[in-house]
Amino acid sequence: MRKHLPADERRAATVKAVIDLAAEQNPSDITTVAIARRMGLTQGALFRHFPTKDAIIEAVMSWVAERLLVRTDKAAQSSASPIAALEAVFMAHIDFVSEHPGVPRMLFGELQRSGDTLPKKIVQTLIKHYGERIHRLLEMGKACGELDAGLDVDAASVLFIGSIQGLVMQSLIAGDVTRLRQDAAGVFCIYHQGIKRAA
Repeated sequence: MRKHLPADERRAATVKAVIDLAAEQNPSDITTVAIARRMGLTQGALFRHFPTKDAIIEAVMSWVAERLLVRTDKAAQSSASPIAALEAVFMAHIDFVSEHPGVPRMLFGELQRSGDTLPKKIVQTLIKHYGERIHRLLEMGKACGELDAGLDVDAASVLFIGSIQGLVMQSLIAGDVTRLRQDAAGVFCIYHQGIKRAA
């Protein structure tokens, strides 16, 4: 890595280094020394861009929240119907995690931290906004007759997110991120069967 990068590029490189490290080890064990070493920097150079380790984690969580919502929003907007949008969001989320396997480890890690840290609040806000988007698509699906008129939208939203989390957990247990893409289509198909309008 080049020693002298503009501040924005250095911050982006730091985020990438942390996410890459999180794919290899417990995120709570990642040290600023390890981050700096991964980037080919001294710890002092790293702290010129981030005053604390928590500031680094905050930047990572902000990056994840922004990128995931932008990617899933784009997937939904390019779809022809609510159910197609739900599937596109599901697969876009799976693709995002497949490309950045350290992300779910970091999200789960932050949610388990005690206290109300800023990174934890960013994760909680991400989950809230994501859930609202799924809820809205499900309501649209009911309104246009694609989904069952009696569908419990709250439960269906929880199940949507839970299905992705389940796939992620299975891939972590297996130590094989390729399972995400392999299993995702089948899992969404079963989800769709449960929520679609009865024939």
